[in-house]
Amino acid sequence: MDPIDYDEHNAEVRLVWNAYNSGRPIRVPVILGINPRIWLLNTSLNREGITFEQYSKNPDVMAEVQIANQHYVRHNILQDAEMGLPKDGWTIYVDFQNYYEAAWFGAEVIYYPNQVPAAEPLLNSDNKRMLFDRGIPDPFSDGLMIDNWRFYEHMKANLSNYVYAEVPAVNVTPTGLGTDGPLTVAASLRGATNICLDMYEDSEYVHDLLRFITEATIVRIKAFRKVLGLDMKPQSWGFADDSIELLSTEVYKEFVLPYHQMLLSKLAGEGPHSIHLCGDVDRLMNTLKQELNLNAWDAGYPMDYGLMRRQLGPDFQIATGPRVSLLLHGSPDEINLECRRILESGIADGGRFIMREANNLSPGTPVENVRAMYEATKEYGRY
Repeated sequence: MDPIDYDEHNAEVRLVWNAYNSGRPIRVPVILGINPRIWLLNTSLNREGITFEQYSKNPDVMAEVQIANQHYVRHNILQDAEMGLPKDGWTIYVDFQNYYEAAWFGAEVIYYPNQVPAAEPLLNSDNKRMLFDRGIPDPFSDGLMIDNWRFYEHMKANLSNYVYAEVPAVNVTPTGLGTDGPLTVAASLRGATNICLDMYEDSEYVHDLLRFITEATIVRIKAFRKVLGLDMKPQSWGFADDSIELLSTEVYKEFVLPYHQMLLSKLAGEGPHSIHLCGDVDRLMNTLKQELNLNAWDAGYPMDYGLMRRQLGPDFQIATGPRVSLLLHGSPDEINLECRRILESGIADGGRFIMREANNLSPGTPVENVRAMYEATKEYGRY
């Protein structure tokens, strides 16, 4: 693969994003969802064999892995983001992946070999109302949030010690300022099958659980915003809830919509807002757009690209692209064809489309395949 001229690349990136953000795009931008698992679970990069458990239980290991991962990404992975060494320094964060919310409520974290950790459901038929008796956990001193703030304070005190390629870390943030969504957290705590069965067998319980999770989430995020000096109610906000792909529109409206609306009413202004949903949710998007005042969707697959653009309108931002499985296992030619198919579907009409992997880049994805996506978008995604 030809070497990358970082200065030339970075100049183009600035041009592309300035044009996109001004409403006069010159081409479709390309982004990637990447987290440290692509480094941890790639033996050619993680030569010391650091496990996810070691990463998750030691703040120094967490910081060092993140910086090594950033260095790898910034020197190998083509996207419309700055490449080369960062001018200001590395940024790090407390990273408990997607299990942190369930673990805050008391779920046990399971460390699987060669995989990301997960939370073990703790609500069964005998104890499913247990959390209500315990009450909302403390945002700082209960469950995994104890480690969250311990790690955050440790990393903040040691930023200058985290040096890679003679560049220090300059900023750290805790986890817990966002949410994976009330239904997704409920599925982690109760089990996805069980929470869906509950909708038919014990609908009152479902509302009680979703309300409890939502109220706890609001308490946590407000507390974190306050202690960090952040805006207590930003005009626009974004959240996720991937598990709603399990629901029909009618069931979503009955069981989950009220709690999405509660999140926004307590944590954000009038919007417009954004949402991450990387599953099969085409049927839900009109409802979500109207009821939640959305103007941006970080999406995945499957999707009827042209239909979603026509239904959501030219001013609605959609970010999606080739399946992560294709990027992992396909050839550059196959990826080129898929990117062309997506870009010629009509999804880019109006200039509010962003190409990205669908969704979250897999460990071991060949850099040649990522380059194929980038180059195809530059070729077929011009306005």
